[in-house]
Amino acid sequence: MAVEILMPALSPTMTEGNLVKWLKKEGDEVSSGDVLAEIETDKATMEVEAVDEGKLAKILIKEGSEAVKVNEVIALLLEEGDDESELDSLMSKGKKPSSSPQSQEKAVEKETPQKEKSQKPQESKAAGGRVFASPLARRMASQKGVDLGSVSGSGPRGRVVKADVLAAEGGTAPQAQARTFVPLGQRQEVERVDLSGMRKVIAQRLTESKQEVPHFYLTVSCELDTLLKVRSRMNKQLEAQGIKLSVNDFVVKATAQALMEVPDANVTWGGDHILRYPHADVAVAVAVDGGLYTPIVAQAEQKSLSQISAEVKALAKKAKEGKLQPEEYQGGTFSVSNLGMYGVDQFQAIINPPQACILAVGAGQQKVVPVDGAPQVRTVMECTLSVDHRAVDGALGAQWLQAFKRYIEDPAMMLA
Repeated sequence: MAVEILMPALSPTMTEGNLVKWLKKEGDEVSSGDVLAEIETDKATMEVEAVDEGKLAKILIKEGSEAVKVNEVIALLLEEGDDESELDSLMSKGKKPSSSPQSQEKAVEKETPQKEKSQKPQESKAAGGRVFASPLARRMASQKGVDLGSVSGSGPRGRVVKADVLAAEGGTAPQAQARTFVPLGQRQEVERVDLSGMRKVIAQRLTESKQEVPHFYLTVSCELDTLLKVRSRMNKQLEAQGIKLSVNDFVVKATAQALMEVPDANVTWGGDHILRYPHADVAVAVAVDGGLYTPIVAQAEQKSLSQISAEVKALAKKAKEGKLQPEEYQGGTFSVSNLGMYGVDQFQAIINPPQACILAVGAGQQKVVPVDGAPQVRTVMECTLSVDHRAVDGALGAQWLQAFKRYIEDPAMMLA
């Protein structure tokens, strides 16, 4: 009997996706491991591999289709010995062929190879004329009008990657979304920006968060002068190793330490229960084209500042290149969003359910503050904790902020 190829779930939270492109056509022979199609989730475009061998007999969902439900049949595969006339008969009667017991997982997701190479660019065309390119490179080339056949690939085995398209196009920033212009009266044109899958999911989840989660906010002012001196001294010592600590690295470490000191704040909401975690898995917000990721520094309380610094930089780089694996950005027990690097003094972040807290970090600003009854200039950072009142009460949130402030203002405690 024919084997059903199902729309795969490429992440634990995925319920639907966009079928961007078929890389096999009807009648093509398929071997195990062959890339069948490109699927766009809310976070990335992934390649889907075949598990079974046979002939791709019928494509049921056309490329370019959006909002295809997980486990919906997208194509039919005839294995060796299957009768094609039987498939035609089934299709003409509108019946769905049965799938073999092992075919409930017909596709295995494989993230597009993205390792950057310093090697000499190679020919990106196969002998049959197909251009080997990553899904992101294909989408960017289509948006920018770049002929992939004329682009030399610098990726593995000559694969065309994002950087190659940018170089061919002239080095401009990639367009994250399709754009068209529509008239607005007779006075001007307004730009219509179609939402990406990532932006749709962000809009949906954050709207649900503000509507369903009872937010409240607590703010403290943290003096940074001691931390900045310690950071400067440590960076001189670590310079030979190529490590440069940021204020955000101290923030992540202080967050983790405070969660260990106040474990009742290290929780997620479960509807009729609360889950309390033994380790601080701190999610760090990273802005990317078209949205943001929250890659996770797992068990941050057990890591040194140098380890946190290296891990945050590596995760941020992978996020901006679209290389994060689902397990690197899903989960987390607590989030940190730092807009201080953009000069923002103070803000309130939206909680990322089921987490119960997110810390919004502002910029360090020089202010006149009273010290022992006399006015003095200090570098002050405003930090605002957004709290889910169902899981964490005001006094508990304040207790956590006190612990966080203590670690920030006395960073030697983080080095013990």
